[in-house]
Amino acid sequence: MALAGSVIVLLAATLLPLLFFSPAEAGEMGVNYGRVANDLPDSASVVNLLKQNGITMVRIYDADPRVLRSFANTGIKMMVMLPNEQLADAARDRRYALDWVRSNVSAYYPATQIHAVQVGNEVFASRPDLTWSLVPAMANVQRALADLGLADAVKVSTPVAFSAVAVSWPPSDGRFRDDVAEPVMRPMLDFLQRTGSYLTINPYPYFAYAAQWSNAISRDFFLGNPNPGERDPKTGLVYYSLLDAQLDATYFAMDKMGFTSLAAYTGETGSPSSGGPKPALGRLTARNGDPPAASKENAQAYNNNVINRVLSGRTGTPHRPDADMDVYIFALFNENQKGSGPDDIEANFGLFYPNMQKVYEFDFHGAAPPPQPQPPATSSWCLANASVGDSWLQAALEYACGHGADCSAIQPGAPCFEPNTRLAHASYAFNSYYQRNGRACGTCDFNGAAYVVYNEPAGTCDPNTSWCVANEAAGDARLLEALNYACANGADCSAIQPGAACFEPNTMVAHASYAFNSYYQRNRRASGTCDFAGAASVVYQAPKYGNCVLPSKALFEEATAKSEVHAAI
Repeated sequence: MALAGSVIVLLAATLLPLLFFSPAEAGEMGVNYGRVANDLPDSASVVNLLKQNGITMVRIYDADPRVLRSFANTGIKMMVMLPNEQLADAARDRRYALDWVRSNVSAYYPATQIHAVQVGNEVFASRPDLTWSLVPAMANVQRALADLGLADAVKVSTPVAFSAVAVSWPPSDGRFRDDVAEPVMRPMLDFLQRTGSYLTINPYPYFAYAAQWSNAISRDFFLGNPNPGERDPKTGLVYYSLLDAQLDATYFAMDKMGFTSLAAYTGETGSPSSGGPKPALGRLTARNGDPPAASKENAQAYNNNVINRVLSGRTGTPHRPDADMDVYIFALFNENQKGSGPDDIEANFGLFYPNMQKVYEFDFHGAAPPPQPQPPATSSWCLANASVGDSWLQAALEYACGHGADCSAIQPGAPCFEPNTRLAHASYAFNSYYQRNGRACGTCDFNGAAYVVYNEPAGTCDPNTSWCVANEAAGDARLLEALNYACANGADCSAIQPGAACFEPNTMVAHASYAFNSYYQRNRRASGTCDFAGAASVVYQAPKYGNCVLPSKALFEEATAKSEVHAAI
């Protein structure tokens, strides 16, 4: 995959495009429980390990009866596989498929919560000789499930290596390889759509990042860390992770074949924690001070980003913002018989060592990723760094708004749209992202576009604070009538009496505004308490009349609390 250089399209701030990935129903995270090793714990111990770590789904590469029995009555969902070695027989003989499903699915269901059968494993890449048997085998397994009354509960799919997508950048050019597109992918996608199933795709951003011969793919883009993003020049969609780009390339490939609503779930994705280079992968060494591509730092960051994203419901992509999907991390254990030896990256994709100790910290409960240095106990804010320039701020702003910041208040007409500058809007978005992430270390950086301060910046806009002011066009007579009503019905009008703090300026608009605002704040800004038959309106920037600044809700509440204490005394 070759990424073009970052192209940032600057739009007027009045048309600020905010990239919201609409949360779907939260997807579910699982793991691939591979067993190509001679030193792994028994499957009963694995069940306890999964439960201790909040892992609710597993995918196995066969239908081993010992494993299936161990997972009975555990509540853990399981995806089983008809291995490549049995694929041709299942395609050729409906009776063979029926016997396989009866022995390996219905014999254990529902005690073991088998919810899917994967037919074969990356057939196009690993067993191209079986390519023409794939869809017939899937159809025969589906018929067997139907004959046994399990077709609604157990879906049939097949894991497809991402190499089946011939073009992946820009994502909008995504298409399947010519040799499989029409003869295999089209009937397969039609089968999946008719049976209410989904395509299973195995994207590995790690391999694209590791194989590149230039710095076209940044480490943050590979990991899904905050970054300026990459824009698809044809659609204008901005991508902040290589995983999203690969998923959308798959979706666009499906679109080109007319399957615009079929789901694509991620059967495998992950990153190795160590291992030496493979000649076919190109350069795996560190660059620009980054860790080696295969490193604990990268594996931890990539997998935690994926886990937290899916469990928070952010499974959408720029092209399919409402997409839902389940994702399986590869793999549960480091497997010592994969690859060419213990230093091969293939043996180092595990979340756990065979002794069941974590390779690095992760969390399947949807909590924050690995322990980070604690933020300062004092309050802090995240501000935009003007020195990086508008292009960088715009890209970082879009990232923040697309990854959890609440940017509704900086839309045109909203409380914090003014001042209408990129610096002000970026500061608002960065701070929202920072606060919503619990001021965690690293959440106020945006590749140098932001920094932390420990005194509240002047002019900080709080969209939850508002004031009630007089409408001068209502005329003095209506304002006086409304002012008298407010003062007689709970507003504290002592400050606008002669000689008091807000008597000056001695104008009807200033006095009425003070009275209206007092009434509004004391009624906790309830709907309808700033109207006075059209004589007042709500504003979101603190009004000032002469030297008198209208108090906010907080100040009124503080004054009310003090008066209540004095009354109690």
